[in-house]
Amino acid sequence: MFNAKFSSADEVYESIYRQAKSTIYVVDNYIGLRTLVHLKNSPTGVDIILFSDNVGNNKLHNIEFMDFCKEYPTVKISMQKTGGIFHDRFIVLDYGTADERVFLCGASSKDAGARITSIVEDYGTEKYNSVIVVLLKNSPLVLPK
Repeated sequence: MFNAKFSSADEVYESIYRQAKSTIYVVDNYIGLRTLVHLKNSPTGVDIILFSDNVGNNKLHNIEFMDFCKEYPTVKISMQKTGGIFHDRFIVLDYGTADERVFLCGASSKDAGARITSIVEDYGTEKYNSVIVVLLKNSPLVLPK
């Protein structure tokens, strides 16, 4: 569900990412190839950081990431660890700008559409600032081979 309406999860994630003007931060410990696919149509020039500890049975591997980067060379994605302190998933668009927006996601984007879940916009973005500051200091995420 998005904005109190049933919607295709893939379409919702992609529509959120297309709204970014400068940055997309995705906090999700369960990333996969589908996470990347949702980001493929992000606006050119937008910096994307996936914050994840890449856990679970279907974790993202370096070969998948490298194949994605070859196929979509204009999509610039970097990855950093979350540090094992996050349960919830969220998306931050345009951090630190007047256009900043935060979306809370009930399920991992890699599982989009598998079950009914909600994605909601949280209009109190300032409460996330201290969390983002910590995340930005975390070390890079190294994907398994």
